[in-house]
Amino acid sequence: MAALGALAQKPQGYAALAREVRAFASRIAGPSLDILGSSIELLRFEGLVAPVDGEDGADAPLEVTEAGRAALIELLTSNLRNPTDGVSKLIFASKLRFLHFLEPAQQRDQIDVMIEMSQSELARLQDLAERYRDEPGHLQDWLAHDIGEVERRLAWLQGLHATL
Repeated sequence: MAALGALAQKPQGYAALAREVRAFASRIAGPSLDILGSSIELLRFEGLVAPVDGEDGADAPLEVTEAGRAALIELLTSNLRNPTDGVSKLIFASKLRFLHFLEPAQQRDQIDVMIEMSQSELARLQDLAERYRDEPGHLQDWLAHDIGEVERRLAWLQGLHATL
């Protein structure tokens, strides 16, 4: 969806598209080798993207085909899951639930780790908001919401840390 959406905004070469998809995906979900899913070559093979006006070459500009636009619309209108990582949230909650089993210094250390993780998440979201600040759409509103949640979590964790 990220590749199709980026190309729907403007045609671009393979390398630029790969950088854009990687930058967007890593800012949303953090760095991961598995995050890119289907390659751009697969999108070409399936006829969802094609070189602009028959240009050829390794970095010829690509654009979304009609089939690609239909696939993008299908992806954009399909059901989705909650935008949080369930496993990470489970681990986070479990640590908080059983934190009292640790010595106070260990509890503070764990809260420090959670604060650091949240600060990294906040920096990633703020970077994402800055990178796409001039684009139309509703991404900025969604990011402002997520940034607010992380800021509230940080304040709560810092308050918890102060009581330990």
